[in-house]
Amino acid sequence: MGRKSLKEARKKEIIKVFYGLAKKHGLENTSIAKIAAKMDINPSLIIHYFQNREDLVYGLIDFILDKYKLIYKVSAAETVDSGKALQEIINNIFSNKWNKLFDDGLFYGCYSMTFRDPKVRDLYKKLLDSLRSLLGSYIERCKNDGILDVEDVETAADNIFVLIDGAYFYLSLVTDKAEYEERLLKYKAQALKILNLKSPVSLVAD
Repeated sequence: MGRKSLKEARKKEIIKVFYGLAKKHGLENTSIAKIAAKMDINPSLIIHYFQNREDLVYGLIDFILDKYKLIYKVSAAETVDSGKALQEIINNIFSNKWNKLFDDGLFYGCYSMTFRDPKVRDLYKKLLDSLRSLLGSYIERCKNDGILDVEDVETAADNIFVLIDGAYFYLSLVTDKAEYEERLLKYKAQALKILNLKSPVSLVAD
């Protein structure tokens, strides 16, 4: 068991270095040799943990998607109160946490692989489906608690997901900080409109 945990720790260390180099130089320009040089180890050691570069890229995508999940993580203290839980998720989604958690260029570089690699497509789809379902469950709880007035919970969750996907792709192109913040607030307002709040103050506060 100790050997397995040591192996996983070593793999994670390699992935983190891969992430840092790919963020700086681009995914396509980051080789196993460059990762090994950065870590001051023999490239064969990386091959010991990852069969090839493709396997290493899958590990990187898992790492990025795990970071993506943190946007939807709710504090333990808020899980009992459905309104506060959904408020935390909405505030996290439409915040600068995205920029702190992962690099847009690297995220979309990996995302582009979904069009040609079935395994990567499956990884992204499974994660996004599970997060959409999680968002839907919080919307359902708020609806049952009388906080929201939505006819179709699944459609509301889906519409917010579509909004998020389009919003952040566009925001990745915006370089002006003031414009970025203004658009972020507008997108958040659109999400709140989809939720059709019965009490406007329930979910708006940060």
